[in-house]
Amino acid sequence: MKKIHFILCLILCIALPTHGRKTEKAFQQVNFSQVKIQDRFWSPRIENNALRTIPVCIDQIENKTGRIRNFENAAKGEGKHSGIFFDDSDVYKAVEGVAYSLINNPDSALEAHMDEWIDKFAAAQQPDGYINTFYTLTGLQNRWTDMDKHEMYCAGHMLEAAIAYYQATGKDKLLGVAKRMVHHMMDTFGPGKRRWVPGHEEIELALCKLYALTGERRYLDFAHWLLEERGHGLGIANGKPWNPTHYQDVVPVSELRQIHGHAVRAMYLFCGMADVASYIKGTNYMAALDSLWDNVTQCHMYVTGGIGVAYRAEGFSEPFDLPNYDAYCETCASIGMVLWNHRMNEWKGDARYVDVLERSLYNGVIAGVSLTGEKFFYVNPLASHGKHHRQEWYGCACCPSNVCRFIPSLGNYIYGTSDDALWVNLYVGSEVSFTLNNKDVRARMETEMPWQGTSRLTFETPMKGTLRLRIPAWTEQFKVSVNGTPVRFGHNAKADRGYVVLRRSWKKGDVVEVNAEIKTKLVEADPRIKEDVGQRAVQRGPLIYCAEEVDNPHHFAEIALSPTTTWSDRYDTRLRGIVELKATEAGQTFTLIPYYAWDNRLAGEMRVWMPWKE
Repeated sequence: MKKIHFILCLILCIALPTHGRKTEKAFQQVNFSQVKIQDRFWSPRIENNALRTIPVCIDQIENKTGRIRNFENAAKGEGKHSGIFFDDSDVYKAVEGVAYSLINNPDSALEAHMDEWIDKFAAAQQPDGYINTFYTLTGLQNRWTDMDKHEMYCAGHMLEAAIAYYQATGKDKLLGVAKRMVHHMMDTFGPGKRRWVPGHEEIELALCKLYALTGERRYLDFAHWLLEERGHGLGIANGKPWNPTHYQDVVPVSELRQIHGHAVRAMYLFCGMADVASYIKGTNYMAALDSLWDNVTQCHMYVTGGIGVAYRAEGFSEPFDLPNYDAYCETCASIGMVLWNHRMNEWKGDARYVDVLERSLYNGVIAGVSLTGEKFFYVNPLASHGKHHRQEWYGCACCPSNVCRFIPSLGNYIYGTSDDALWVNLYVGSEVSFTLNNKDVRARMETEMPWQGTSRLTFETPMKGTLRLRIPAWTEQFKVSVNGTPVRFGHNAKADRGYVVLRRSWKKGDVVEVNAEIKTKLVEADPRIKEDVGQRAVQRGPLIYCAEEVDNPHHFAEIALSPTTTWSDRYDTRLRGIVELKATEAGQTFTLIPYYAWDNRLAGEMRVWMPWKE
């Protein structure tokens, strides 16, 4: 088997339609409401999210924690606040997840349930528009005194939930609540008013969504103002200046060149910067984001697409400090990597961003939820001594609620459209409808990804325009045919920024077949990553593999690979269906499974990087 020298650190929104507002993007995503996923790999996960993950979140919020009771108490103006000061955000993210699920899976009872929650939110809102149960129940006189108490973070998640629920149901009660909170913030902060730096970014990208929905420029300008407040020594937490490194507050954001601080906050900041830059020229944000992307993917990203080190406050250590047992790789941070790389690709139209998005999606994100959809990882290490297990919930439950809202929005990342082109970014079985050159178009994709490399796109209506097919970085051979005839590069076909570009008039019934060769490959880390020296990881297609003690109970400690290791793979129905790998070395055979599927059976050791014997 060919060894691939993998410079680990060198590879390496849910955004709304802009409704006519001009952006600088290379293309716009096709919203997931226009994409019906019918896929062997993804459909069960979306169904699990609707049938199990969302109910788990609702049960925890209503019955096992005090999150909904906080709103009830705030409405009455009495009672204690239960939990952490930012727990409101988990409730809002659950509403957002329900809204996305309702778009493709209408459920009148679930919708009525959310209407009851929204009534409680509205009742908890103060007359001036302020809403935050922590300060309502612990002392409104203390609101807006601590930049790290997540008031704007919670407001941002409420706003995203409100927009999603409005789009799903047409009901604007929550949108009204959210806008009143936004107006309260804009009355309090801004040019000539109080200055403020949100301790946890999120409101910035939510405000851009509100601008996209309403066309009201003041929301975009407020997001821009909040971004420009960073890096001027304004940050206050617990009554004293905060550590600016942790909060991405060292320099103005347009001058950022290296990532630092909390991983999830950084991802949301970069998403907000990309969104603002797509509407406002001259911010210089994209120059910063280009450098930051290089820095993240070259120096701070794990082979799973995860980011963050445990002993650095859920954030970043020195370049190339990527420990395996102490990897943090928070599920929320992997979701943030998807959101950020999606925006970078929309801006640049370059497939390398989708390569990272896909790596984070298939490894870092879906590892964060069990195969049943009922248990979760907050932290996703690349090695375990057997003491790291999925849980039903967490005191800080940002990850379960984030998964709940992310999974049903998967369709956002599959297709895009520009003035005259359909972009295919991910190979996921689905039906899509969109408008191109003022014509309604429908197409259908069938695929066996990520297990096999063949995908077929069938046009169900004519389309006059260009088709752009992403060439995945993990494949060494990518073949394309149209109606059975192999494509040869020339006048009507070329390669551009990681895409095969086909120009022609497409007829109803035209079939485009792509074959991305999938092989088992060995991955070698950058030698500056000390923990991975003398080791290899295993990749097949977009999936990173790991060894679990449950599959190798008698010789887990003896697992090693070498140039003479022989490999075989087969599809197995266990673990909800996987391609299992067998590695035979020195007379012993080891079993490897996709990383996302680990810790779904008996507890035990796990490792991604394995000793290498020359």
